[in-house]
Amino acid sequence: MRIFDPHIHMTSRTTDDYARMAAAGVVAVVEPSFWLGQPRTNPGSFTDYFDSLIGWEPYRAAQFGIVHHATVALNPKEANDPRCRPVLDVLPRYLDKDRVVAVGEIGYDSMTPEEDDAFERQLALAVEHDLPALVHTPHRDKARGTRRTLDLVAASGIEPGRVVVDHLNEVTVGPVHDSGCWMGFSIYPETKMSPPRMVEILRRHGLERVLINSAADWGVSDPLLTLETARAMLAAGFEEDDVERVMWHNPVEFYGQSGRLDLTAASAGEPTFAGSSIKRGGE
Repeated sequence: MRIFDPHIHMTSRTTDDYARMAAAGVVAVVEPSFWLGQPRTNPGSFTDYFDSLIGWEPYRAAQFGIVHHATVALNPKEANDPRCRPVLDVLPRYLDKDRVVAVGEIGYDSMTPEEDDAFERQLALAVEHDLPALVHTPHRDKARGTRRTLDLVAASGIEPGRVVVDHLNEVTVGPVHDSGCWMGFSIYPETKMSPPRMVEILRRHGLERVLINSAADWGVSDPLLTLETARAMLAAGFEEDDVERVMWHNPVEFYGQSGRLDLTAASAGEPTFAGSSIKRGGE
């Protein structure tokens, strides 16, 4: 059994992180495009970044036996900057690339009219290119942002099962579960979601349509928190098949809808997850 991290910003990580992930059983990742921390000032800076996501980063990951795919989008935060919005016209070129398996991250930051427009246009691009969509929920006023997200997704005509609404918590998971969308959870050392809290959510809402990721961006984060969550599941009484479903089969099912997910290299390797890397409770 292996780990597939469905949302991790490896551009922010070092090769040491890749080595640690490989040793922990991570054999596949999806890296969504996101805000780099420093505001971009023109569409060209996005195209350079997208080129890196589909060229350099897969090469870097492969050195450690990890299969890398990406998602591309104009992120919600920069959707408010008129200097960045022309990248919406560039996106179709990248959405045709083989290693791009979804449109994302899209969604809300401050819930402005500009963000509404970018969100709507990119959901339309997802439908046009027959791709899933990865949606970022806002850091502030998350409950209202999640409701607004689900309303816009419903109005767009995209199938709910082709949308993952990410960065959820105990307050926001219920409406997303009921909507038919996939539920995404980012496990962080200090914020967002912890392994014990994630276990309780799985007990309450089940294993279907759940994606668990480490995000692991340039802030305080840890690319091995998928492994720690798997260990927490086992310690709480979940079976190994349950862990395998959440950590491997679910992301394969979601991103497999793109028709571009190529895990041939991952399938060729020996399993490194069950019976060795993961231990139950105090074993």
